[in-house]
Amino acid sequence: MSKQHVLITGASSGIGAVYADRFAKRGADLTLVARDRTRLTALATRLEKETGVSVDVVPADLTNPADLAAIETRLASDSSIEILINNAGIALPGSFLDQSPDDVSRLIAINVTAPARLANVAAKRLAQLGRGAIVNVASILALTPELGFEAYGGTKAFVLRLSQALNLLLAPKGVYVQAVLPAATRTEIWERIGVDVNQIQGVMAVDELVDAALVGFDRREAVTIPPLPDETQWLAAEAARQAMIPNFRQEHAAARYRA
Repeated sequence: MSKQHVLITGASSGIGAVYADRFAKRGADLTLVARDRTRLTALATRLEKETGVSVDVVPADLTNPADLAAIETRLASDSSIEILINNAGIALPGSFLDQSPDDVSRLIAINVTAPARLANVAAKRLAQLGRGAIVNVASILALTPELGFEAYGGTKAFVLRLSQALNLLLAPKGVYVQAVLPAATRTEIWERIGVDVNQIQGVMAVDELVDAALVGFDRREAVTIPPLPDETQWLAAEAARQAMIPNFRQEHAAARYRA
């Protein structure tokens, strides 16, 4: 088997940086993508020194169409890259009523457009190759509108739905797709939206989150929810959803909607 090569977005800090550390310790070469060249370079230097793997640094702003296109080209042309970690993401301060249309567009650009485009490019090449993996970092907010974060949760619901459909499409072709759903995790995202993370209950350490996600990765779980104690709750929810599918194919509206 060829040596693993992993491309990770949002790799300069938080979840992405820990993914980089863990895959480097597994012996994988890395391509690290983020806006902060200085932090990326420092991380790459440390990982190369500690593990001996090769680490390529690609500074890029995934809201910039030219930068995003460059990463797409890298994914399409570098045949050694067999794992994509779609981790880059942002949140916004306040509620949907406080956010401007431009804020929401920027959120969608990095949380929806970028991972969808990168997954599209990676999926096509990996399907032809017959192996590889795509990991999309979503959020438990994809399942919990009651917790607020209206637009952010909506973007993560897209990531979850895309991941589940891609796993069904690509698994027969030898490509594994995983959605990871963290709850509150101790990363810089909270400071960036003006929230004191120390005032939030049940915040998971980022190392623990990624290590749990990698257990799910090794088990080839389609959806990994590290904070959920009882897996049967998720399995029951999925079973209930799937039970509705045959009932969606109806020529007429349900009787409850007809006078």
